[in-house]
Amino acid sequence: MAEAADFQGTPASPARRWLRRAGALLAGAPLLAGLLQLPAAAPAQAASSDPVSVSLDSLTPSAPTDGDTLTVSGTVTNNGKQTVTGAHVGLRVGPMLDTRSAIDTVAQHSDDLQGGTGSEVGGKYVEKFAKLSPGVAEHFSISVPMDKLDLGGDGVYEFGVSLSGQTAAQPWDQVLGIQRTFLPWQPSEADTKTKTTYLWPLISKVHMTARTGAGELQTPVFLDDDLAKELAPGGRLDQMVDLGKDLDVTWVIDPDLLASVDAMATGNYRLPGNGGTSSPGPKDHQVLAKQWLANLQQAVEGKEVVALPFGDPDLASLAHNGTSVTGSLSHLKDATDVAATTVKTVLHVTPSTDFAWPVEGAVDPAIMKVATSAGADRVIARSDSLQETAGLPYTPSAARPVGGGTTAVVSDARLSTAFEGDLTKADSTTLAVQKFLAQSLEVNAQTDKQRSIVVAPQRMPTASQAQAMAEALKALQGGNWSQSQDLGAAAKDKPDPDATTRIPWGSAYPSSLRSRELPRAAFEQVARTHDKLNSFQVILSDQSRVVTPFGRAINREMSTSWRDRSGEAGSFRDGVEQWLDELADQVKLIDKSETKLSGRSATIPVTVQNNLVQPVGHLVLRLTSTMPTRLKIGDKAYSEQPVDLSGGHSQSVKFTTSANANGRVTVIAQLYTEDGQKYGDAVTFDVKVTEITPTVMLVIGGGVLLLVLAGFRMYTQRKRAAARQTEDDGPDAAEESAETPGNPDAPAERLPGEPEEPEESGFPSGADDPEHPSDPAPDTAPESADPSGTGERVDR
Repeated sequence: MAEAADFQGTPASPARRWLRRAGALLAGAPLLAGLLQLPAAAPAQAASSDPVSVSLDSLTPSAPTDGDTLTVSGTVTNNGKQTVTGAHVGLRVGPMLDTRSAIDTVAQHSDDLQGGTGSEVGGKYVEKFAKLSPGVAEHFSISVPMDKLDLGGDGVYEFGVSLSGQTAAQPWDQVLGIQRTFLPWQPSEADTKTKTTYLWPLISKVHMTARTGAGELQTPVFLDDDLAKELAPGGRLDQMVDLGKDLDVTWVIDPDLLASVDAMATGNYRLPGNGGTSSPGPKDHQVLAKQWLANLQQAVEGKEVVALPFGDPDLASLAHNGTSVTGSLSHLKDATDVAATTVKTVLHVTPSTDFAWPVEGAVDPAIMKVATSAGADRVIARSDSLQETAGLPYTPSAARPVGGGTTAVVSDARLSTAFEGDLTKADSTTLAVQKFLAQSLEVNAQTDKQRSIVVAPQRMPTASQAQAMAEALKALQGGNWSQSQDLGAAAKDKPDPDATTRIPWGSAYPSSLRSRELPRAAFEQVARTHDKLNSFQVILSDQSRVVTPFGRAINREMSTSWRDRSGEAGSFRDGVEQWLDELADQVKLIDKSETKLSGRSATIPVTVQNNLVQPVGHLVLRLTSTMPTRLKIGDKAYSEQPVDLSGGHSQSVKFTTSANANGRVTVIAQLYTEDGQKYGDAVTFDVKVTEITPTVMLVIGGGVLLLVLAGFRMYTQRKRAAARQTEDDGPDAAEESAETPGNPDAPAERLPGEPEEPEESGFPSGADDPEHPSDPAPDTAPESADPSGTGERVDR
């Protein structure tokens, strides 16, 4: 029988284990025989203290049945300073382990020489070495038929590989090194099989920025070229797809990964360069991306696919630090809405979006509330967070109704964490696989009641971890105690009425996880960027060109992948906000220098520039006078005009002004959106008014009148002189004059006694005739002096 606290990860005490094992052995064997099988109580020793280390590189088959031959291979290495003689490697079968905690205990002391070693199979099933020199590693391989191991009933057995020999200092045969593992033994079909759901996550870190290349194509710019490395043969993502295609798993996919690979597959993506430049991505990476997508499409065909919200937002960070920031939850809703569309577009399958997956399955009331706020009604939790409190002697099914129509799908903590850590070495992989299978078989042996167990591994397994996972799953799915099941079916299974449904309080949330969360400042920056996006998009004719890339970038800013990378996360958020600012600044007012007005009214131009590739509109340009008593814009302190501008063009918007007094006036030009929000920076410039006064106008008018009168008098005097000359000369002179015209401009002869004519008023003495071609008359009045007040028009 399993211990009541087994599923909580708390090992039973040594006394309790002794009593249970002794009780089981009394039924069919003498007490003394049972006691001989118990391991001696002794403190654990570090592996480095063993004289000889034993590495268990492979154990096949992992879950043997009747008729199989078990093959064990590995290496033994002499860590001491003395040569080991008379050495041999042998196989040892220990006792059956009847609890999950017992399995944990053996795993924690897997190379402890002081622990029980079980009995050696012996005979010909050993491999001998004449000697083991210090520092030398020797390979071994032993094959033994299963019927030679003398296993008892179905269950999990402790299994060891030991190196025995002697040294000069200790010249007697003894165990000098050992490696313990587990041998799951279920030779025939179990009466009741556990329904096992294994999640196969396709998640990566953020790769795409919000930036796009210039022009209409909007070529995406990547942060780096790491994605290509993961897609390359042997890369992490390549391995995940290649291994997963042959397994009965539920695919859990971040749509952002699909969008990034799809962008790479087009061949029109760019990589960052020096000095803010970018360069085209290598063409061979396009081939990698296309092939990976094709392989994935085949792998998921007919399988259950769960789509996480776009970018895999960190639900715990949002719940603990983001909900107090206005608009944060709306970003989660946007990420959920776009998820299904992205997966369906790229993979041509319809995914489920009903599931939320907090980091490591750790939950509290705030996380549950946030997780379900975007429409998900099933939350993937983990049993070390949602711990059992009712004393069940078995691990209950995953589904737990927790109220409000929400189901917590509780994954098994032991199975879910089985493949974490460094699994690059063969021995660590073998031990992880055997422990996973042992825990799975022990779960099935706990009770005759069929249950649904969910395994939710780490989000981004390494290539070596993925290989270990696949190896264990192949053995499990080929075994006799488990059957595969989709996640959706597991969530719908009938829950155990005695299983806990109480969500732990926030104070129970692991501090190690909380310290890695996105801070409140991150969500404040996200909100600021979103507000800027809202202000910018309203002026665009094609909003999707900006809203789509920036909306997805905002989703990426909240990604779970930023945990433990706070510096990179901050740089990414800064980059998104900076790029948005740069785009918004492409629509702006051109600076103006001081403008001079001479007159009562004039026109002031203000230039608006649009360097975007698309037209903009829904803008209003307002020109405001800071001293309307001196200078009015139109007939009041300010005036507004709508602005619609084609891409790549500038427009001069003209405002009519009227001046009431001389002096300098500061004028402010500001763009506004149609809803009254300021857009961009204001442009401030001075207008210098030099108004023409009535006195000046009177002087100029008087001068003009004098010129007219002087001209009229000259004309009449010449006419009288000509008449008198005609009378004095008589008719003959008149005829002669008619035949030979004289110079009409010659001065008239003065009559006797007629006084000399004074100089004409308005022309100084000695001045030339104003009508003479060499000295034209001055302009009678400039346009600005027009009494009508139209004034000079100034266009700059």
